Amino acid sequence: MAGAELIGKEEIKEIMDVLETGILMRYGFDKERNGVFKVREFEEAFAKYCQASYALGVTSGSSALKIALTAMDVGPGDEVLVPAFTFLATYEAVMEVGAIPVMADIDDTLNLDPQEIEKKKTPYTKAVIPVHMCGSGANIDKIVEVAHRNKLLVLEDNAQGCGASFKGKKLGSFGDMGTFSFDYVKTVTTGEGGMVITNNLDLYHHAEWYHDHGHDHNPKVSRALEGRTILGFNYRMNELQGALGLAQLRKLDYLIGEQKKNKKFIMDVLAQVPGVGFRAKPDPEGDSATFLAFNMPDENQAQRFQNLLSAEGVDTVCYKKNMWHYVPNWEHFLAKSTPNSKKYPFTDPSYKGDVQYLRENIPQAENLLGRTLVMGISVKMSKEKLDQIKKGIDQAAKNF
Repeated sequence: MAGAELIGKEEIKEIMDVLETGILMRYGFDKERNGVFKVREFEEAFAKYCQASYALGVTSGSSALKIALTAMDVGPGDEVLVPAFTFLATYEAVMEVGAIPVMADIDDTLNLDPQEIEKKKTPYTKAVIPVHMCGSGANIDKIVEVAHRNKLLVLEDNAQGCGASFKGKKLGSFGDMGTFSFDYVKTVTTGEGGMVITNNLDLYHHAEWYHDHGHDHNPKVSRALEGRTILGFNYRMNELQGALGLAQLRKLDYLIGEQKKNKKFIMDVLAQVPGVGFRAKPDPEGDSATFLAFNMPDENQAQRFQNLLSAEGVDTVCYKKNMWHYVPNWEHFLAKSTPNSKKYPFTDPSYKGDVQYLRENIPQAENLLGRTLVMGISVKMSKEKLDQIKKGIDQAAKNF
């Protein structure tokens, strides 16, 4: 549950600062808000935390992806490489801007395999979206190197890895742009909400204008009289979300530290079970420890061990069977059931490629996800809870 577990007086204090002004909107009403600009403050603090030049608070992690893709000028006729293991929103965002998502395989990090970039790219490929799934990073240095060598843009989807890092550098800050989610079950939560980060001023400006109807946010001119460069839409984060984010961000390093302790305890127990291995981590120190992914030698053994754990009250997920995080299980996506009757963008005549979503095209995902079990790690796990999990694992191992 991560950040939601720690909601307390700090969040209440930040929210009360906003409520006392009565100004809930991100922009305008400068006199009435008495110097309270929570979203702006959250953006500045988040950019500093991620060692990024710019951060933009938005309505959700999903809209963050769409805004970033729009800023990167990805659109009709383009392809974007996306890993087969991700939340549905990554694919939806690509289609929202009129582009076509191309399914790519994963490696033993459970994230995008860097070798897939040159295997799956075509003349229509414009960008790559590595997704740092379950709190631990992809081989992001290799992904960026291969992508940029092939003149492809990189958009990091770090919805599940807020606070995680690779060799001391925060995930989300390696690509041309990075996105984060702050929904209720994320590492940092604002209820809903998201963030876009970048070191590129042009990309930041494009994203900032687009997320607020094209307003250029010129501080010298009244909001209603600003200039406009592009059309946009409304994806603004509100001040209550910014207030929550500020309080949550201050707790992030503590939160990750507690999760690491709990994860290590459970990993040490699992390591004693014959046949158990663990997900590869490019930088173990950079893991946010929100999830623990372990594997068995084959899918049948994983299923059997999962059943034994469940009987002992220890919950795990096999993502090969999950309906929201694995492309082959998305029946509506495979049927190209987009929100419009024309099945756009798949039927867009400007798209000249030929995209397929076949299990045989992602053999590593089929193998790895089938024999991998994932357990959520909480911030607050009492000794009694951890002992209960240990007892359950030990008993399952005896019966295995």
